[in-house]
Amino acid sequence: MVKYIAKRILISLPVLFGISLVAFFVVRLVPGDTVTAMLGTNYSEHEADLIRHRYGLDKPIYVQYGIWLLNLLHGDFGVSSFTHRPVLQLIFERLPITLELTILSVSFAVLFAIPFGTYAAILRNSPVDYGTGFFGLLGLSIPNFWLGTMLVLYFSLYLGWLPSSGFVGFLEDPLGNAKSMLLPTLTLGTAVGAVIMRMTRSSMLEITREEYIKVARAKGVKRARLIWKHAIKNAMIPVITIIGVQVGYLMGGSVVIEQIFALPGIGRLALHAITNRDYPLLQGTILFIATFFVVINLLVDIIYAFLNPKIRY
Repeated sequence: MVKYIAKRILISLPVLFGISLVAFFVVRLVPGDTVTAMLGTNYSEHEADLIRHRYGLDKPIYVQYGIWLLNLLHGDFGVSSFTHRPVLQLIFERLPITLELTILSVSFAVLFAIPFGTYAAILRNSPVDYGTGFFGLLGLSIPNFWLGTMLVLYFSLYLGWLPSSGFVGFLEDPLGNAKSMLLPTLTLGTAVGAVIMRMTRSSMLEITREEYIKVARAKGVKRARLIWKHAIKNAMIPVITIIGVQVGYLMGGSVVIEQIFALPGIGRLALHAITNRDYPLLQGTILFIATFFVVINLLVDIIYAFLNPKIRY
């Protein structure tokens, strides 16, 4: 097992290096640059040259990348061009909000999707199966920004039950925190739940057609025991993969949702970095989200190995 985990970590290293290349060079394709955004209407060539020299932006781009990469190896993500604060500090300040949103959305998706997906497979071609199929397709088809806007219009503006935007810390007011996170969680978790539900159904259908399930059924094993003890464990392997991928999607997808609901998370921080052409902050947030995605997938591979020891790569 240790050898397997070490191998998976080694495979992740080139991926992280590739992500650092993309994060550094692609952000520079955005029109405009940091200096122009910082000076605004006070722009002058003299002031621009001074700022470029101060932040090392007058060096060749490959030298800038080398310096940035070397600093990353020492845990230094750089300093924001606008706030003049360490990028890592800014990310960790926003991280709890994005993590809370991600965890709540995944929990909502898993709690509803796996039971409904399982029952849809057990009761194939029944009204339950057709109903879950309809809502699964609906959840996948509706864009989350439209769903979020409709939820705000109905529950906040029409009924007045929930706040339309803003964030309340859990320690400050637990009930207020729940109210502020309910609509963003529903918005972000709906599509993910639909994906997990459809995958659970198809995986369960495949497993229940296996020979060992037929043999157990022929021996008189009760249906509930057959499903929950013998079938669902093997059916969860592809579902866990999907959940891992979707967690990474939620971190990236939070950009839009945090902007709609004015949540001060990492997604909104990245959006501000794009608006201000804040290269160090944008590079840092992209690299952080991508690294999170790689780590989640690494954990999924490890869980794979525990669920089915025969799996090796």
